[in-house]
Amino acid sequence: MNPVNYLYLAALLFTIGAAGVLIRRNAIVVFMCVELMLNACNLAFVTFSRMHGNLDGQIIAFFTMVVAAAEVVVGLAIIVSLFRSRHSASVDDASLMKL
Repeated sequence: MNPVNYLYLAALLFTIGAAGVLIRRNAIVVFMCVELMLNACNLAFVTFSRMHGNLDGQIIAFFTMVVAAAEVVVGLAIIVSLFRSRHSASVDDASLMKL
């Protein structure tokens, strides 16, 4: 396959994720769309790394996955806390968590 096709796929995945973040109101769906955007970036990093014949993009993609794993832990903890206090996972209720 041509590497440009992978870049088109990464752009499509990033666009779907960005649209999901902007349009949806459910915190879990927004969270999944952010993860989709991170995976699209990883695909682009690996594609450019493969095109240029070095491992820099793959190393950046690995560190991005590590940061994404930490984000999952913190993000899900916030979503669970929001759901327990408000019985809703709506992003609009997130501003009500102030002390």
